[in-house]
Amino acid sequence: MESLVLDGRSLSIAEVLQAAKGSVRLVLDRKQLEQVERCARFVAAQVAAGEAIYGVTTGFGSNAERLLGKRPLRADVDPEVHGRRPPPPSELQRNLILSHAVGVGEALAPEVVRAMMVIRINTLMRGHSGIRAKVLERLVRLHNAGVVPVVPEKGSVGASGDLAPLSHLALLLLGEGEAFLDGVRLPGAQALAALGLEPIELGPKEGLALNNGTSLMLAFACLSLAGLERLLDLADLAAALSLEAFAGRSAAFDPRVHVLRPHAGQIACARRIRQLIAGSALIDLDYHLAPAFAPWTPAAWWSEDLARLSFDIRWRWVRPEEREGREAFYARHRPFRGGKKHQPQDAYSLRCVPQVHGAVRDLLARVRAVLECELNAVTDNPIVFPEAREVREQFVSAGNFHGMPLALALAELKLAAPVLASMSERRIAKLLDPATSDGLPPFLVGNEDATDSGLMIVQYTAAALVNELATASHPACVYSIPTSANAEDHVSMGATEGRQVFAMLADLERVIGLELFVACQALELRSQMIEAARATGRAGAERLITKIEGAPEPGTALRPQFEREVAELAAELAERPSCPPGPVARAVLASLRAAGVAFLERDRALDQDLRVLFDWVARGEPLRAAAEALAEHGAEGR
Repeated sequence: MESLVLDGRSLSIAEVLQAAKGSVRLVLDRKQLEQVERCARFVAAQVAAGEAIYGVTTGFGSNAERLLGKRPLRADVDPEVHGRRPPPPSELQRNLILSHAVGVGEALAPEVVRAMMVIRINTLMRGHSGIRAKVLERLVRLHNAGVVPVVPEKGSVGASGDLAPLSHLALLLLGEGEAFLDGVRLPGAQALAALGLEPIELGPKEGLALNNGTSLMLAFACLSLAGLERLLDLADLAAALSLEAFAGRSAAFDPRVHVLRPHAGQIACARRIRQLIAGSALIDLDYHLAPAFAPWTPAAWWSEDLARLSFDIRWRWVRPEEREGREAFYARHRPFRGGKKHQPQDAYSLRCVPQVHGAVRDLLARVRAVLECELNAVTDNPIVFPEAREVREQFVSAGNFHGMPLALALAELKLAAPVLASMSERRIAKLLDPATSDGLPPFLVGNEDATDSGLMIVQYTAAALVNELATASHPACVYSIPTSANAEDHVSMGATEGRQVFAMLADLERVIGLELFVACQALELRSQMIEAARATGRAGAERLITKIEGAPEPGTALRPQFEREVAELAAELAERPSCPPGPVARAVLASLRAAGVAFLERDRALDQDLRVLFDWVARGEPLRAAAEALAEHGAEGR
């Protein structure tokens, strides 16, 4: 197992993610530990000198005006019942942890708690918190042994930091609370005993150092940012597959366009889409080469191979009078309307992917900068400056625990999720709707006997998930509720933001997974329909005429022109090479089929398909298939 050295100054988001997975062994920087110890000795000396220090020799919050004595006032406390009473400064720190551990709800996921631990240890390594090295070493030992404190999910208001969650984390040091060890939930004392450890008696300010900070908010933020960055890449991939399924237009991704509005995310997204669709014969396909769906009938096809298809195909002949004023267009394209609409631009959910996905990419970059700053910041209170000359300058009460920088960043992440999901759902809806799918079958199934619903309800599910995401995206940080008898009169609610955005990732992943499911079905149908058109062209003009609507009657004046133009279309279809999707789309499609989700010929139980689909997405298989295809085919998408 690799080692991660914590020095309070260089922790990265990537390293937090490694620690969250339990895949690194934590090590404390020895030189920086000397600074930690110097600060702890300084705090102890000031306490011995009787200085009034907030949260060290005074109470907390609205109790800050009360000074601690050197000995307990009550001498009648039964030690058999209440245990040995430490000196008031130490008792204050212990009671702080015990009294503040009032979180409720389900236990946080182990990855969140491990991220909290590494973040908290790292910020305390800055040496401005007054905690002893032995306490940090104990936390490191617990992490490296795989011990995960039980931390309830709710109870933090995000100022003074994540008090309740961090108190639950610190309970384990005292032999209190609960912890998971090898997946088994145990009382804290048993977890310590299993490692041969005794509880720690906290020194002055150590309870405050442990529970006063933004570690839970930041843990949620790091995990959520990483999840959204991955899902943004997945959304780009799904959009590219949908674009190919529509036989869409590439002009919207022209680099010259995006240089004129040079948002970095927009430029990067357009470049990525160009890479993903590179080599596709479907993109920019001539309008007349994409036939429209027609229902299958027993007389639809003349050969056994074609009779196995679940659809028929159609074109409509554009009569000469309809071409007036459009001569330039019909000089480039044959006068037949198939499935692809005669328009040079696609809908916003396709054409504006760089502008929407790109804006999300820029948002994530801004949030990343906030998190990288916070990771190596001191966020407890008061902050200790041993080198200062006067006590009022040595212990500075300020507000670095306030979570608003993170709360606002997390609120932005919450907004990003429904933005990506709603674009994805719109592409799903367009692919399933015959009015907008550019010639594909309704709900992407042949439905020969009118008994099949196909993928109709997939869009319902996507719509429900988008609604969930949209309603969850409302910011929590704008609703401050004062705490601590109004001493803490404005709080960030950043932990609520973090918990919500972290939970939203699962639904966003499901929506994008559903788009991949639908896009793969649509890609296969589009390819089958184009291949059927090519086969019809090879069969000759007489066969092709049966697929064309609006033909003039034999013997009328327009019939010779019609037959000549049909013959020209038949020759082009016959000579036309196949029109496969690009290498990336082919790789993703093959990966999904290999995973066990087959092409939908007619209705079947889709619940098992969805289980396989979501597992395939969660394992990262679509992005892996895309990356391998790009590496193999060198699609640069310039």
